[in-house]
Amino acid sequence: MQTMIVVDVSIVTIALPSIQSDLDIDQSRLSWVINAYTIGFGGLLLLAGRLGDLIGRRTVFIAGVAGFTVASTLSGVAWSQEILIATRFVQGVGAGLAYAVAMSIVITLFTEPRERGRALGLVGFTQAAGASVGVLLGGVLSHAISWHWIFYVNVPIGLVASVLAIRRIPRDSGIGLRAGLDALGAVLATAGLMLGAYAIVIIGDHGWNSPNVLVGLVSLALLGGFILRQATARVPLVPLGFLRNRTLAGGNIIHILTTGSTVPFNIMIALYLQQVAGYSALDAALALMPLALASAVTSLALYPRLASRFDSRRTLAAGLIVVAGGLLLATRLPADPLYIIDILPAITLVGAGSGIVMPAVIASSMTVRDLREAGLASGVAATSGMIGDTAGIATLTTLAAAHTAALLTDGLQPVHALKNGFHLAFGIAAALAGVAVVIALLLLRRPDARHTPAPH
Repeated sequence: MQTMIVVDVSIVTIALPSIQSDLDIDQSRLSWVINAYTIGFGGLLLLAGRLGDLIGRRTVFIAGVAGFTVASTLSGVAWSQEILIATRFVQGVGAGLAYAVAMSIVITLFTEPRERGRALGLVGFTQAAGASVGVLLGGVLSHAISWHWIFYVNVPIGLVASVLAIRRIPRDSGIGLRAGLDALGAVLATAGLMLGAYAIVIIGDHGWNSPNVLVGLVSLALLGGFILRQATARVPLVPLGFLRNRTLAGGNIIHILTTGSTVPFNIMIALYLQQVAGYSALDAALALMPLALASAVTSLALYPRLASRFDSRRTLAAGLIVVAGGLLLATRLPADPLYIIDILPAITLVGAGSGIVMPAVIASSMTVRDLREAGLASGVAATSGMIGDTAGIATLTTLAAAHTAALLTDGLQPVHALKNGFHLAFGIAAALAGVAVVIALLLLRRPDARHTPAPH
């Protein structure tokens, strides 16, 4: 289920032309088929994580999966652009509820180090390869059947996930609503995050004009009010001392930087293959299969072994260096690349490194002193990942487009202008991965019994 939640961010991208043609969607509204999901997904992550601690993570997860599944069905049968955009928002809300508590469920269910390593490796794979799997699945389904099936495919998976969750996830009543839910803080956080996600996506679509910047400033004001509220609330939604744990704080910062570099790369390399190298959408999707395969091998087979032998600092640094190497190779892609020589090494390195980094980041981000805070930690980690990939996609695509436009104005041929625009984005992504290496070495500590969730 985690895979489908992450995949749904990118699966629609490659089917947009078919959706636009079938539903007669205006070009100005087309991006909202993706943006509506992103806003719904990001807005409730912090609140959902805390609700998991209060009323039970199992309850929140099942509610999220149910909402995601129903909304997926409605998206598949959508007969107008308004219906599709509305159901995509609801789909994002359901995804956010389930995703926010998923990592805390893994941490509390798997207490033995090797088992936890395998479980985190599987979760890490969904994050590392989700975007590329989405591009592949979207290409196959929209071309072989129709765009409706990029939504219908979620329905049987959601039903199976619901049944398994009911049967396999132990009941947990949580600490109870009487423990306190900071309602004002929840409103400020939800409004601030939703408005922030909205600001990021419209800035990515329309540039840094004054109305868009104003929306971003309002979002920052709301989030600033949220922080002030947490300092005075009797039972804060996010206690300000929560992030004093250096490993947890460092893990979330690295999460932002990693998703801000790898998720945009997964999407932009598909665009590079189509717009510069001349691949069809389906050929581009198939060409990216090694990225997902490399991520699967390292996250499912290699990471559990590394986690049992090395601390998170060295594991993260090694994985990030591999990611940065792949991104740097991508900055040298020619306009007429040879797949085996030019494309394959870059995407394989990014996939392999991401497969190590993502589960290690999750482990660091979930390093809580008390399992009663696991849901909160999961919500914070999910939020940091959302901020990273949303801001990363908007920023890198905007910078690439601006650089391309400048080069076209200077008279460069379109294909070479596009190539150089993508190169700039890949270079910035590599720099972000490099910064993450430094943070991993400076902030993360060796695992400590005081910071490791104890079984209960």
